[in-house]
Amino acid sequence: MSYHLFAMTSTRPYLIRALYEWIEDNGLTPHILVDAESPGVEVPKQHVHEGRIVLNVNSNAVRDLRLGNDWIEFSARFGGIARALQIPVTAVLAIYARENGQGMAFGEEEKGDDETTPPTAPPPDKPAARARKPVLKIVK
Repeated sequence: MSYHLFAMTSTRPYLIRALYEWIEDNGLTPHILVDAESPGVEVPKQHVHEGRIVLNVNSNAVRDLRLGNDWIEFSARFGGIARALQIPVTAVLAIYARENGQGMAFGEEEKGDDETTPPTAPPPDKPAARARKPVLKIVK
């Protein structure tokens, strides 16, 4: 039997886009929680608390929002000053509605296929486990 391993893309960017749309469609305010210490994160450092930042990504609060597979990019005003923000999708810890907290938190990304090893067959000196046939019993 041969095994084929396919490198699959992360579900995180797709879930972020879907939840963003769902939150906005329900008239709520989407916020993202970002690990501000992740490599590549460009956010106003003065708004970072304990290594994290919460960003309002409502369509009325940001400009040129791009929810890509690798990056989230947009412009927003902080203290009246327009800033360009770039956030790797892997740095997004959660997306939720400000009003009721509904949304999703994300766990750590799984490692890439560099650390994936194909399944191995049992050693030849050990017999393979025999499949048992199912047994049905009448229960009264």
